[in-house]
Amino acid sequence: MDVSSTSDDEITLLSTWALTVTHVARDYTEQKFIAEKTGGAPVIPSMNLDTDLVMACDRLVDRLIKAYKNPIRMPIDIARYSKLISPKDMGHNEEREEKLLERCPPGYEGTKLIDIPATILDASGAIIAWYLPDALTDATQNQSDLEVSASLKGPSSKNILKAIARPAAIATVALRVMHPEQYWAGLQAFGSLGEKARDKELPKMSETLQYWATVFNSLTVICNRETLNHRDPSSISKCFDILTSVGNYSNARMSMPSLQLEFRYNLGCMIEFSGRIVRHGVHAVEGDQIAWAWYMRDAVHIYAGIPSCGWARLDWKK
Repeated sequence: MDVSSTSDDEITLLSTWALTVTHVARDYTEQKFIAEKTGGAPVIPSMNLDTDLVMACDRLVDRLIKAYKNPIRMPIDIARYSKLISPKDMGHNEEREEKLLERCPPGYEGTKLIDIPATILDASGAIIAWYLPDALTDATQNQSDLEVSASLKGPSSKNILKAIARPAAIATVALRVMHPEQYWAGLQAFGSLGEKARDKELPKMSETLQYWATVFNSLTVICNRETLNHRDPSSISKCFDILTSVGNYSNARMSMPSLQLEFRYNLGCMIEFSGRIVRHGVHAVEGDQIAWAWYMRDAVHIYAGIPSCGWARLDWKK
């Protein structure tokens, strides 16, 4: 059996899996992020990565570094805040949300607009959100548009999974920097799923895993829809969801009313936060907007026998 084993985490992946290529891309992105942060030597990408993917990782690192150097601290304790939200709370009760805002105020009046790369931190240094405008290259955005168009025409699941490999890889390598513990938990979960598929002789699961290129276990694609302020009970509290936006539109905003923040949500934007904890919504726009939402369901981690993760922190270390 042709396998690939990572030395630093002892996770074994089939070398034919798309996720293995993503894992190589995350290694390049991680090393380049560290070099940019510390002033280290230039990093040479693996020959196994195509030019478009390397350029996509380079763009991503540039935005990650800018966000890392622009922390916005809030007086909220995100761990305490999460305990005030019931497991099934969808965030639709405005009266309840007003009371929650009174108990956990953001520390300023009015709503702030964020339009440059930033990290949003709680009082302890835990990361609430990463905001990376213009994080996706034109090539990645164009490919994402084509993939959605192709998927609407109803090709096979194999072709769809192969088509979404590039945006899946970009979201995954971003997660490696933004929330390392969540990245490794996701990778371990898929390694465990691969073992279960082989041991229990589940051919459909084995085929799906071969083409699934991300450590996220769930994806929702949203086309041309205004999203009212809400929470996502199916997400994991301490895990980040990653949202990217492509299409042909302008002047979009993502709101996070529980933090009294708004983010400019234009083409190529990437935003990462816990959709389970942070109430959020996207205003209607003119034009065509496609949002990719990558997230993790705890049921998959439970089945795989892998715990999810703790809270992400800005004091990021290799």
